[in-house]
Amino acid sequence: MTAEELWRQAGLTGTYEAWPFGDAPDKLAALVKKGVKTATCSAYDLYQAEGQPLPKAGDYSVILDSRGEAVCIVKTTRVYVTSFDQVSREHACKEGEGDRSLEYWRTVHIDFLTRELARIDKAFTERAPVVCEEFQLVYDPDATGAV
Repeated sequence: MTAEELWRQAGLTGTYEAWPFGDAPDKLAALVKKGVKTATCSAYDLYQAEGQPLPKAGDYSVILDSRGEAVCIVKTTRVYVTSFDQVSREHACKEGEGDRSLEYWRTVHIDFLTRELARIDKAFTERAPVVCEEFQLVYDPDATGAV
């Protein structure tokens, strides 16, 4: 199903972005649908380099899988920018990956952010700014509808 088809099926109005998670999009989308993953983060410098606005509370996103198919819809509830080394245990747990610890989160995100920043010829550092985004699942087509 396309993002547009899922959006119409959900009966929502307004605008939305459609995107997959950067690493393991299928696995991470499944965690969102299970209610385990309620947050994500990305490199602040990518938004700047690509001239993209930061997400904001109230934004809707259609989460895509690795094939570009729409999986579910989330609504952003909180966005803040902090340095990588200041990301909290709470945020790491909300990302829902691995054992949900800050240590696990740091290990996988150093690799992820290093690759992402390399695309714009920037080096990763522990002080690199990251955009932390929290969200809630609002539509899962495999459930009874709105959640």
